[in-house]
Amino acid sequence: MSELSLYVHIPFCRTKCGYCSFISYSGRDQDRQGYVEALIKEIRLTQRQDVNLKTIYFGGGTPSVLSVCEIGSILKVIRECYNIDAGGEITLEANPGTVDAKYLYSLRELGINRLSLGVQSLDETDLAFLGRCHSVEEARRAIDDARQAGFDNLSLDFIYGLPNRPTVNWQSMLGEIIELGAEHLSLYGLTLEPDTPLGEAVTRGVVPAPDADQEATEYEVASNKLDEAGFRHYEISNWAHTGYESRHNTVYWKRGEYLGLGVAAHSFVDGRRTANSDNLDAYLRNLMSGELPPTEVEVIDNIIALSESIFLGLRLKEGISMGDIWRQFGIDLRGRFAAEIAELSGLGLVEVSGDQLRLTSKGRLLGNEVFLRFLPS
Repeated sequence: MSELSLYVHIPFCRTKCGYCSFISYSGRDQDRQGYVEALIKEIRLTQRQDVNLKTIYFGGGTPSVLSVCEIGSILKVIRECYNIDAGGEITLEANPGTVDAKYLYSLRELGINRLSLGVQSLDETDLAFLGRCHSVEEARRAIDDARQAGFDNLSLDFIYGLPNRPTVNWQSMLGEIIELGAEHLSLYGLTLEPDTPLGEAVTRGVVPAPDADQEATEYEVASNKLDEAGFRHYEISNWAHTGYESRHNTVYWKRGEYLGLGVAAHSFVDGRRTANSDNLDAYLRNLMSGELPPTEVEVIDNIIALSESIFLGLRLKEGISMGDIWRQFGIDLRGRFAAEIAELSGLGLVEVSGDQLRLTSKGRLLGNEVFLRFLPS
């Protein structure tokens, strides 16, 4: 039986954060029930009972705006249409302020065994700047409620590199973050796309642009402090206690196969990458007519596959095995990219240790500079 991971996109939010460029919608609660029905139709139309699902991930948007009954109905149909690994990781993203103890307990009863909370900051000024719809108190309460509900695999998201935030505040906040006791942490530098409200504010000069030097400093501070606290820096933006690494996201980084369901969801199966329409109305219209949504298809040739294997694999702490690259592609990585590896090694961005090519701590800071060297010309 073949293995897949499953991603389910829930595109609804209470409010749209000022930095968010994901496909999500606020003010469309009237479409929620219809969306759940459409999603269930898509699950049935794409069912694969010869497949074993090793991970399921509800992402968004804000999946926790759905009711327990709605999430339960989606999971019920997934179980009817797929085999789910007995020890499978089932993650749901949630925002503080959209959950309480009763809701979280019910999620555990449904079989959700990993919770990812989008906290983003433990400072009220930061939360207001980002346009978050929860307070610090609500974030702390959500974490306590999750523990009481039985979640023993908890991931928290935070953003560093916010303009005008003194580094000393970030250092202090990291101490508070560690004290929260989560098994997994995801830390992301603030990135502002031009079509987001905060991105437009930067363009108009109303808000200062994120400072690259500040981001680098805060990233290094986080790396050092989390290492001292016993976290393993297993991927560029992710830290975990041993055994709590995100199994679902690791599938992406290792180019495993995954199926994406919902508006704008992406899939990678049989060497083809497909993307559902990012138009919510088109998605609903097609599935209500009993048809799959419009998709874009990209066939991944060996050149693209090789590049992806390199730059996705380099995101991981262990890097990539040059022997694995040879077995998969018949390419001697040291020979094919001798000049690039020599240059990057000289800059202190990568290191070769036996069979492994991996980023250095400096390389993790400048990952994009490394990845560019391995992209197809």
